[in-house]
Amino acid sequence: MEKNVTVPAKTKKGGLNPVITMIILIAIAMVIFYGLFGQASNFEGGDKERGNPLNFLGIIYKGGVIIPFLLSFFFMVLVFSIDRIIALNKAKGTGSAEKFVNDIRALLNKNEISKAIELCDKQKGAIGNVVKEGLTTFKALENDTTLNKEQKLAQLGKTLEEATTLEMPTLEKNMTIISTIASVGTLIALMGTVIGMIKAFFALGEGGGSPDAAQLSVGIAEALINTGMGIGASAFAIIMYSFLTSKIDDLTFKIDEVGMSIQQSFSAHN
Repeated sequence: MEKNVTVPAKTKKGGLNPVITMIILIAIAMVIFYGLFGQASNFEGGDKERGNPLNFLGIIYKGGVIIPFLLSFFFMVLVFSIDRIIALNKAKGTGSAEKFVNDIRALLNKNEISKAIELCDKQKGAIGNVVKEGLTTFKALENDTTLNKEQKLAQLGKTLEEATTLEMPTLEKNMTIISTIASVGTLIALMGTVIGMIKAFFALGEGGGSPDAAQLSVGIAEALINTGMGIGASAFAIIMYSFLTSKIDDLTFKIDEVGMSIQQSFSAHN
């Protein structure tokens, strides 16, 4: 009968609360939009509704009510990306992750499991946690006489897989938000673009065939501003998502690499 020698899983916590963070960032974007971008000094004659914008802030304000949400997307990507970068740096542990993996493999070749566990305690981080789980099971299985070699290898592989699975939510938390913004940003911007074009067509229809050039230009400008902001937010989200995903994949590869070394070492010495 297969014996479970793994350490009980612990709930992984940490990182930003997504709902609260998004609400706060939307509120900040609203304050910046109406309080900073909508200042009377940014428009001719101090009229933010009818006056032409005098600077870039005024131009952005003319994008309309969709702009605060697009602006909040920029903030969300920035804040959640910084949060992920900090989390990934902690997951790497102290010192070089590459050196840690090489040191563990060297100790495994010498079958010095206790020293390898001590190294995991010093390294900490996600890699160290997974490797320590594997090495602890390694030592327990060496003294287990109830299982044959194939069963021990299967149990060791299961332990490493479970330990890796336990660490992944900590690494990938809030990544879904960044990927969603990459997709939704352009759609929200498209809504603002449509609203701007509707205003432009209304300007064409008013006056009985003599379009209001000022209102027409305002509608077109609003549409283009929303388009530009949406493309910018989505592009920023795509870049950060790709960057963070590559960092997570690199960390996962190192975990898989050292996990394979643990299984090979066990097979060779038992």
